[in-house]
Amino acid sequence: MKLAILDDYQNAALGSAGWDSLGDGVDITVFDEHFGWDEDHIARLLAPFDGLVIMRERTPFPASLLRKLPNLKLLVTTGMRNLAVDMGAARAQGVTVCGTSILPYPAAELAMAFIFDLAKKLSVENRIMHEGGWQGVVGDGLNGKTLGIMGLGRLGARVARFGKALEMEVIAWSENLDDERCAEEAARLVSKEELFRQSDFLSIHTLLSERTRGLIGAAELALMKPTAYLVNTSRGPIVEEGALIDALTNGTIAGAGLDVFEVEPLPRDHPLRALDNAVLTGHIGYVVKEHYEMLYGECLEDVAAFLKGAPMRVLNAGGN
Repeated sequence: MKLAILDDYQNAALGSAGWDSLGDGVDITVFDEHFGWDEDHIARLLAPFDGLVIMRERTPFPASLLRKLPNLKLLVTTGMRNLAVDMGAARAQGVTVCGTSILPYPAAELAMAFIFDLAKKLSVENRIMHEGGWQGVVGDGLNGKTLGIMGLGRLGARVARFGKALEMEVIAWSENLDDERCAEEAARLVSKEELFRQSDFLSIHTLLSERTRGLIGAAELALMKPTAYLVNTSRGPIVEEGALIDALTNGTIAGAGLDVFEVEPLPRDHPLRALDNAVLTGHIGYVVKEHYEMLYGECLEDVAAFLKGAPMRVLNAGGN
């Protein structure tokens, strides 16, 4: 098998799992840069490979690209869901798609890291200290502040618990959220409008879908306090990027912590990069050593099982 590992930006894949266990019959190539968006270019690069290991939602695999990869037999993605892969087209082409488990805590930890950074001005103070200064800005306390959670699922609930540990008031909203679920996490259910009005820190933890795309726009941001902060570790398109840039530029809100963007990797000349009140990271919500070891370890298991004729964690066996 000719196997490619894609989008390994940090060159972490080979050191995170024992790929040598696959033996000499598997030739592994690692791509450590994003391919861009030219589908024909991607197809030319990947055409020789029988198997691909991909990090979820970095490089999309629509039907049009899959049709240009006649040698492809195995596609292994991190996670048990990947909306960037056309599962039905893969199945129709005879490509087995397998997945992995995902740790529940790294993204929630990053959301809290953003909240701490925005409140305590850590990024700003770090820069000031390295430039020779001392005590450049005044931060905010978290005790008693209102933490708004949009989406009280697995990740949102973890952030809610962090907030309660910090003695914050936790409020929550999502379209199907009810009082019973909120009570389980000691959160108070509010309307969508009240979520924006009351939150001092608003953290997004909803899935991206047609229903949630553009869920937060200019009207919602205008409801927020000028002292409030928005944190998005979920998916970029949930927030209308232009409206957010305007809100940050005009002081409609105090700042934002963003790990996800409309286009990833974020272009070098993107206006968000020029905003001092935007704390930015490059979609690292799942990027911790322990997670990589588990993800790539299970990717390795998937490849080995496929080679033995007994694929595991298959995602496109049914009617996906």
